[in-house]
Amino acid sequence: MEIGFVNKNNYIKVEILCTKLIKPSSPTLSHNQCYKLSFFDQIAEREHIPIVLFYPYNNFNSPTIDERLEKSLSKVLTHVYPIAGRYDKDECSILCLDQGVSYTKAKVNCKLDNFLEKAHKDLSLAALFWPHENKNVDQNNFMVSPIIIIQVTKFECGGLALSCSASHPAIDGFTSLNILFGWGKVCRLETPIDKINFLSFNLGNIFPTRDISRLFKSTHHVANREENIVVKRFVVREAALSRLRKQCIDESGGALNFQPSRVEIITAILWRALIRISAARNGYFRSSLMDFPLNLRSKSSLPQLNNSMGNFRIDIPIKFIPGETKMELHNFIILIRNTVNKVVALCAKTSPDEIVSTLVNIYNESVRSPEWGGNDEVDKVTCSSICKFPLQDIDFGLGKPSLIYFGLKDMEMFWLYDTDCHTEVGVQLDLKESCMQLFECDNDIKALMFIRDAKL
Repeated sequence: MEIGFVNKNNYIKVEILCTKLIKPSSPTLSHNQCYKLSFFDQIAEREHIPIVLFYPYNNFNSPTIDERLEKSLSKVLTHVYPIAGRYDKDECSILCLDQGVSYTKAKVNCKLDNFLEKAHKDLSLAALFWPHENKNVDQNNFMVSPIIIIQVTKFECGGLALSCSASHPAIDGFTSLNILFGWGKVCRLETPIDKINFLSFNLGNIFPTRDISRLFKSTHHVANREENIVVKRFVVREAALSRLRKQCIDESGGALNFQPSRVEIITAILWRALIRISAARNGYFRSSLMDFPLNLRSKSSLPQLNNSMGNFRIDIPIKFIPGETKMELHNFIILIRNTVNKVVALCAKTSPDEIVSTLVNIYNESVRSPEWGGNDEVDKVTCSSICKFPLQDIDFGLGKPSLIYFGLKDMEMFWLYDTDCHTEVGVQLDLKESCMQLFECDNDIKALMFIRDAKL
């Protein structure tokens, strides 16, 4: 099988060499063969979320790298056994019968440096390295497809693109990145599985599945995804963040009485720019709903869930209401912080049932309400921050990744993550083609971004 992309007389061709199932190196014990999904898994979107890591060639990347990747993955699966299973027919559990994860080997007809040069201009090229099986996963066969789909593509220079696509109803970003981090450690150092602090599997016991038809409003609007989504990336330097932080505090006249975080500053700038672009295109300010996914593992009163596999997260809806929220940057920062802190406070010292009740109320008042989620007059965007997770330390013995690329490419999103120096923030923008150019021309965005020669 070949997957090609034509770009101004440059043809990149990915050739699929083989696809196999990688199974756990030891059989899953009988008492672990039914993994219960949780309420949070139950309400997750039915989609696969890919991440692609691009690695340069080094001495470790020899002909043995294929064998090392497969053997180490097989060892990891003995511990993270649910991802080698399949969803049960009731869709409330996973049958962990060692069916295996899908593993594809491929090659591409270019060198990594040449690809990276093209990707800086057209980041959508990175989607060529998503697992090709993603294209065959739809709503009709989603729950019978492998829970993890992996593809390893070799460049002509010996560099690698390693992509992992995770089934969202079982795996959130925290889970997926922890699996990759542990796999890399086993591959690089041959670390014994029992020496790695892997995931626990208790989320479904504490938050069992429920009859969600009785909990949520029936209104659930699916955003129009017909328009092409284009992808850009830039780096926010430490100096720019320091300057903006001081500027926000000075201009607030005392209203901003705290030191805003990097994520708060960048998110506020990105969101405000998108709102201004919408106003320029429509002739008036529209309401805007930003979903801000928050990992609840360290935010709740349940420390036994701090390392749990699953979807222990909440999409915090942050609402911009024209005339109510002023357009100064510090107003957006305060709005973001106050909304997040309110939700964290509600989840901090409450029981599992109260946390569920909090989530249901929040969702019914936002994404599932006709006024917000079901209203085409409301602009919608998601901002996902992976800052503080050591993405750059996902090392299979190949060193730090030269480029990191996130899915989905079918909705408007901002992705924030730490770069390799940990003092700067990488930003991936997934925006509609019609507003990307306007977005890049926004004065705040131009002041924020550093694109040329940025290591991503």
